[in-house]
Amino acid sequence: MSLDQFVDRLRNGEPAKFPSTANTLAWAQSLDEQDKLSHLRDEFIIPTKASLKKKALDGRIPGQPAQNGITNGASHEGDEQGIYFVGNSLGAQPKAVRQYVDAQLETWASIGVAGHFQDMEQSPLPKWQDLAEDCAKKSADIVGSSPAEIVIMNTLTANLHMMMASFYKPTEKRHKIILEWRPFPSDYYAIESQITWHGLDPEKSMVKIEPDDSYLIPTERVLSVIDEHAEETALLLLPGIQYFSGQFFDMPRITAHAKAKGITVGWDLAHAAGNVELKLHDWDVDFACWCTYKYINAGPGSIAGAFVHERHGKVEWPQGESGKPSYRPRLTGWYGGDKSVRFKMDNNYVPIVGAGGFQVSNPSAIDLASLSGALSVFNKTCMRDLRSKALVLTAYAEYLLDQMTAEFGGSTPAFRVLTPRDPLQRGTQLSVMLASEQLHDAVSAALEANGVMCDKRKPNVIRVAPVPLYSRFEDVWRFMEILKGALAKLNA
Repeated sequence: MSLDQFVDRLRNGEPAKFPSTANTLAWAQSLDEQDKLSHLRDEFIIPTKASLKKKALDGRIPGQPAQNGITNGASHEGDEQGIYFVGNSLGAQPKAVRQYVDAQLETWASIGVAGHFQDMEQSPLPKWQDLAEDCAKKSADIVGSSPAEIVIMNTLTANLHMMMASFYKPTEKRHKIILEWRPFPSDYYAIESQITWHGLDPEKSMVKIEPDDSYLIPTERVLSVIDEHAEETALLLLPGIQYFSGQFFDMPRITAHAKAKGITVGWDLAHAAGNVELKLHDWDVDFACWCTYKYINAGPGSIAGAFVHERHGKVEWPQGESGKPSYRPRLTGWYGGDKSVRFKMDNNYVPIVGAGGFQVSNPSAIDLASLSGALSVFNKTCMRDLRSKALVLTAYAEYLLDQMTAEFGGSTPAFRVLTPRDPLQRGTQLSVMLASEQLHDAVSAALEANGVMCDKRKPNVIRVAPVPLYSRFEDVWRFMEILKGALAKLNA
């Protein structure tokens, strides 16, 4: 069966049905040979076994020419590329990021403040004033919206606060926010503090959806909680993908159900943007926020994005253009003002039509340059093709884990996979829970010793994320061989 045939099966929600020969390196490499996205790996710098041991900067970039002309790449003994399965925490560095940031720095050094308004020939960047809008255009396919519904600003938690300032309007009757039991802590803090800011009691206004015994939250349970609290709920705010389990929620169904009950719907897409196909506009989502340092690869703490549905971004003139504009209430600042009036320096605020009107401050040009470089790689493919490859990569990882479960099962299995087995209910991440803390620590040490990067979450979970932009099926096979070796050694 070909790679495309596996994609078709998985897109239909069917098991991949890998052959018995699939547990060999040669078979994994045969899938890599069919991969039409394999060239994108060359767009990234993958840490090497040697670079992972660095304790001080030395001017050498893994796999790139050094100043003396000697490469520091995989051809050097002991400096082969590692296995980077931690893009769900921090994406690998795109080579374009250095080029784009260098262009911004040269512009700044050469023409100073004029960089806000002057395009530079032979630069991959527009003038700074247009950088955020340019990044929004490049992000449209990633989140499934028009560019005008995207604003690039701030960081994720700040944007959640900005959105809740506009969309969470509690009343005496409707004051509750529905969230899941274990959101990323920053989301919990943001929701809790918004409720407190309005003078309400989080114990009464926060509704937490509890999981089943497998750490998953079935869609029916979400819908049931919505029904139970609908008359008192002002906002539903859930993650597109749950960071701990890797569960991909049924966003269109949940959104439609909540909105039918008169509930405003927002989504945190930290683990979904750049990972799975999204159609925020078509799904009628009110707002969404995401970071860009995970699957979008813009760098640690990079500038974030937000979606505001076009109906909420309207600017109307009920008294004509000589009167005051009417628009959705939000926290405002000068950079959300329309460009035609932004530099008039008067006190007559006219917001940009669309999500851009939610911008407050002048965004960092250096951050935007880094994001623009990262997005340039996405613009060489599309989310549908990335998702197709990811479906097979993750299914192949699951298949090899199943093989190990049979080998190391016994009365007490060494591990279990928390992530849903249904390929349509997960992204690239598989969350593997080890049987004990001792086993977790030993496996983590073995992975690190072999140049494998994946992250750990209490209790005893390693999150494995073969990102399709730069991961190979060979990487999946090699990862599993290292894991198998660690388990065999511990069982000896």
